[in-house]
Amino acid sequence: MNPTDFWADAPDDWDGELPPWHEYAGPPLTDELVRAAEEVLGYRLPAAYLDILRIQNGGLPRRRYAPVGRGWVEITGLFGVGGWYGIDNPDRGSRYAIREWGYPDTGVVIAPTPAGGHEAVVLDYSGCGPAGEPRVVRVVAEGGRPEVVDLAPDFASFVAALAVCPG
Repeated sequence: MNPTDFWADAPDDWDGELPPWHEYAGPPLTDELVRAAEEVLGYRLPAAYLDILRIQNGGLPRRRYAPVGRGWVEITGLFGVGGWYGIDNPDRGSRYAIREWGYPDTGVVIAPTPAGGHEAVVLDYSGCGPAGEPRVVRVVAEGGRPEVVDLAPDFASFVAALAVCPG
């Protein structure tokens, strides 16, 4: 998939300014923001993820349904770097979500679902180490031990599998 086709609200004449209602968007992505986020998080972020964030740093994807087993999981946004909902924000980002919701501490929370904090999409580095290419998983943390379900072997495959609507 062409990264420019990823965002639901990125018109052809988009000038980089985001509307005020745009919850998950951060500031325009720079190499400095990426370095700072990777240092805070302790992980190298996938190139395919950064390619999408260079177009728009977080927001609402055009295709939001990822196949999982016989069903689908909906993502209600994709977190960017920096800003209020940035993956590196100490008060609302990935590290916070891992502590708050009891997700396994194996990666970076990148997308919420309609279930709220009980479920998220995560870059999982448990099989590749902090500098490797993480798989993408769905984590459900309702009651007891979190359930981890594979969605894709890497972020590019995850994006390629996303659908506009299930079915």
